[in-house]
Amino acid sequence: MLHQLLQTVPQVGKLEWIGLSSRSQSVIQPVKQVEVRVDTGLVGDYHSEHKPGGERQVSMFQYEHLAVVAQFLSNREVKPELLRRNLVVSGINLASLKKHRFRIGDVIFEGAGECAPCSRMEKNLGEGGFQAMRGHGGLISRVVSGGTIHVGDEVVFIGEKAESD
Repeated sequence: MLHQLLQTVPQVGKLEWIGLSSRSQSVIQPVKQVEVRVDTGLVGDYHSEHKPGGERQVSMFQYEHLAVVAQFLSNREVKPELLRRNLVVSGINLASLKKHRFRIGDVIFEGAGECAPCSRMEKNLGEGGFQAMRGHGGLISRVVSGGTIHVGDEVVFIGEKAESD
């Protein structure tokens, strides 16, 4: 029964935000759409273009966790660009996408693992930022089939196991 539950995600999410970093540690710039390429990730993003073929082609954050992280930081506002993730998704639990395939718009991704917070969270979010992000870092993923994604696109669980399993 548990195995069956892990293979089914009835929720359909929504892509809320897209951000790109043109250089290492540069400010994340929000965009409304982006081209996504197999084995690299988001066109125009430093991490995608300088580290091809890795697990962290695209990083994602759970929209609903923005409020959680803000609460841990005494209700300071937490903007997506401060988190240094590429995509912010709502309505579907990113943890359910780990080690599975899913679709955003027409692009197919494969959840590779958790996106652990780095020491930059302390700088970006202020004192306690690293601890606030623990357990809420999001998901890293690989691109299986490319295309263009847009803010507002649906996020849908496909369910095929990732090849690495």
